[in-house]
Amino acid sequence: MDKPIVLYTDHIMNRTLCYNFAKGSNSLLCHVNEFKEYHKTIATYGVLRGTYEIIKKVSNFYYIDHGYFNQSTRKFENNRTSVLNLDGYFRIVYNNLVHNGEGNYPDDRFKKLNLKFKKQKNHGRYIILSEPSEMMKKIYNQHNWVNETKKMIENFSDREIIVHNKFSKQSLDSLLVNAWAFVSLQSAAGFKAMINGIPAYFTEETLKNINLIQEIENPKINYKIFNNLAYGQWTLNEIENGEAWENITHYNK
Repeated sequence: MDKPIVLYTDHIMNRTLCYNFAKGSNSLLCHVNEFKEYHKTIATYGVLRGTYEIIKKVSNFYYIDHGYFNQSTRKFENNRTSVLNLDGYFRIVYNNLVHNGEGNYPDDRFKKLNLKFKKQKNHGRYIILSEPSEMMKKIYNQHNWVNETKKMIENFSDREIIVHNKFSKQSLDSLLVNAWAFVSLQSAAGFKAMINGIPAYFTEETLKNINLIQEIENPKINYKIFNNLAYGQWTLNEIENGEAWENITHYNK
């Protein structure tokens, strides 16, 4: 596979991830404001500060962001999300923002995470509707996502629907306790829900076949996807030492 040009910004998170990815893949670095080679494959972290505008224009890209499970420690306050340290996993996706869960990867990386699945619940009072950020609404052109998705769910279920977002006073963990299902555009929190025994549904094209909203009253959890997702996320050390790039190129030949 062609080595990408790694685009970095002045933001500390982007710069740290991009510098380490460039080192591990032995790729060239380029500041986002200086990039002009749109025919080349790129890699970058996040969708802010000009990165997504370039992603839209290139044919091939590697997208880096927070992982699906065991993410770095973060907190949300004063309307901002802050990363407290880089101790977690980061996803690396080829030509998309999130992995579709497909594949036939071994289970070794998922086992290393030491995550314990809770038994799938056969009860639950309500459905959690996870509202996307304004940036994700813009990227996916889903400005009326909440209302449209509520109407879709109501065609197949009479259960109460509770809208949750990062401004909500009640935590997602506490909501999951009595939830029947979790619905989002493409939030990685859906995988957290499944680990907690709550089936998750996605409306984004890449993920929507994991579970069909039409079957929300007959929920299921496909545990195989977790092995595949675990091979799509890496620690900062694995990114820096080249292990991530070696596996990415091996499984995407």
